[in-house]
Parts: sequence; C-alpha cells; structure tokens
Amino acid sequence: MSKSGRLVRIFSALEVANICGVVNQTAINWIRNGHLKAFTTPGGQYRIYAKDLAAFLDKRGMSTSGEVLQVIIENANWNVLLIAAEKSENNNLKASIEDHFTEYTIIQAFDWFEIGRKMTEEKPGFILLDENLPGVNIARFIQTLRDDPVFGRPYIIILVNGNSSFQADLLLTKPLDLTKLEAILKDFDKQNETAVNA
Repeated sequence: MSKSGRLVRIFSALEVANICGVVNQTAINWIRNGHLKAFTTPGGQYRIYAKDLAAFLDKRGMSTSGEVLQVIIENANWNVLLIAAEKSENNNLKASIEDHFTEYTIIQAFDWFEIGRKMTEEKPGFILLDENLPGVNIARFIQTLRDDPVFGRPYIIILVNGNSSFQADLLLTKPLDLTKLEAILKDFDKQNETAVNA
C-alpha cells in the first residue's frame, strides 16, 4: 500500500500484452531484454508496476491506456508538498507552511539533485519552487514534469519576485501569502472530492 493509502497497481505480463496489443511472449521478451522493468513473484511470474509500464509506453511513443494513465496520475502523493528553495529561505517557508497546513507532509530540497531524488522517491502532489534557485532551466524542468507521467502530474507553484512567464499551474509573488496558498489547496481538495464522487 502506498503512503497515501492507495493500492499500488501492478500488471502481469499478459495484461501488458493486452494493453499493448501484442502476444504474451512479446511482453516477456521486452522484460527479458531489459526494455520493460519488472520483478518476479516467488512463483517466477513477471509483474510490472504501473509507473514502469507508463514510462515504457511513453519512451516508445505508444499511447497509454485510460487505466494506466489514471493510475499514473493518481501516483502523485497529494498529501505531500515539496519546497524547493535555497536553505534559509526553505527553512523559513517550511516553518510557516507547517503551522497552517498540518494535514500535509512537507519535504524539502535545496538543489536540483535533491529535487530529482525527492520527486522520484516521494512523488509529491505539490511543488513550491523558488524561481531564484540556481542551476537549471526552470521552464525545462516544468516541461519535463508535464511530459513524463511517472511523476504523477504534480501541481507546480512558482514563487516569483514580480512578473514572470513561467507556465506553471500557479505563480505566487514573494513574500508568500499563506492565505492564497491555503485557498488554492482547499480548492484543489474540493475538485478532487468532486471528481472522486462523480
């Protein structure tokens, strides 16, 4: 079970074959030849995590089935907010946010290496990124998160000093107005509840 309480979706080689429109042996060959990441059960059967199947499909330009895509989108942990900023700014933001958003797990990243590692390990549903964090092209980073379903399509919030052309989900000016952030997160929760109950 995942941290957020959801079951992790796992596919058999036969299910992968059916999704991809090939015979079972072809899916097994993809696994044996290292093209599709899988693990084996104690009985020797291949099993594939949804995120690995989606990455395989995406890399080969194959269309993702509705079921796989839904699992991948749900793969983000919507109870986790990642703060990506320089250390002292990051610590200040974390302290302020933790006081107001007790239901969220707040994780931190201080450089681009840590952002990549935490994105892969934690799959945060929300990212609060300071535009002044040096070392990488932020526009390219945003595009990568949008293009790769493995990250679960997180909600990207950029902290900016003034006008900005970043194509994030939300731009917030510094200093961070916690009431605006709170309104956004509550609205997002309501939309998710509506979608689940529909």
